[in-house]
Amino acid sequence: RRERYARILADKCRRRGYTLQEANDKMFERNYFGMMMVETGDADAFITGLYTKYSNTIKVANEVIGIRPGYSHFGTMHILNTKKKGVIYLADTLINRLPNKDVLVDIARLSAETVRFFNDEPAIAMISFSNFGSDNCGSPAEVHAAVEEIQQRYPNLAIDGEMQINFALNRKLRDARYPFTRLNGLEVNTLVFPNLSSANSAYKLLQTLDPDSEIIGPIQMGLNKPIHFTDFECSVRDVVNITAVAVIDAYVQKIKDNINK
Repeated sequence: RRERYARILADKCRRRGYTLQEANDKMFERNYFGMMMVETGDADAFITGLYTKYSNTIKVANEVIGIRPGYSHFGTMHILNTKKKGVIYLADTLINRLPNKDVLVDIARLSAETVRFFNDEPAIAMISFSNFGSDNCGSPAEVHAAVEEIQQRYPNLAIDGEMQINFALNRKLRDARYPFTRLNGLEVNTLVFPNLSSANSAYKLLQTLDPDSEIIGPIQMGLNKPIHFTDFECSVRDVVNITAVAVIDAYVQKIKDNINK
C-alpha cells in the first residue's frame, strides 16, 4: 500500500513542498502509514504514542488527517473519575504548549463538544492564577479575552473565568465571592488550563496523589478522523481505555458519515 498512500499524501500536501519521493519515504514510518490507513478508510481508528514523541505525532496528524472544519487547532482531554468530585474533564493536556486567545477559544469549544460526546453537560471553568481580571498581564489576559469571546459567541454555554482552581471546584466559595458568574449554582466538571505545563502537571499530580482514581486519556479533540494518543508511561489498562474511546469515536464517525451521505 505504500505507493498508493504516498501518492495520496503527496497530492494532499503538495502546497507544503512535499514530493512523491518524500511522501514515499514517510510511508516507512509507522505513524504516517497507520494514519494513512485511517485517512483512506482502510482502518477505522489509529492509536499511537507509546514509542514516539508526541511532538512528532502532532506534526504527522496535522499533515495526514487535518483539523476538523470550523476549527484552527486541536487538543486533548483527560477524564478523571474521582471518588470525591465525580467525573472531571481536563484540557488541553498534551498538544498546545503556550496557547493564545484564539487557541484557548478552540480548546474550550472542543472541550464542550467532547463532554457532550460522553453524554454529560459541560460546566467549564477557564483556569488561571488570577480571578476575573485581577491580573491583566500574560496568560491571565489571554484567558480573560478567550472567555469574553466565547461568552459572546455562545450565550447559553456555562463557561466563565479566568479563575483560580479552588474557586472553580468549590461552588459555595465561588458563588459567595463571585455571584455574577455564568457558573452560579453549578458544579464545574470541566477545567481548561492556560497552558500545557499547568494542564499536564495537574492531571499527573492528581494521578499521583490518588492512584485509585480512574484516568482516561489523552482523548483527541478536533481532528478529522479517530486518531488517539497514549504516552510512554501508560499501563495496559490505559491502552484498553483509550482503545475503547477510539472504537466509540470511530462508530460515531461512521454514523455521521452515513447521515451526510
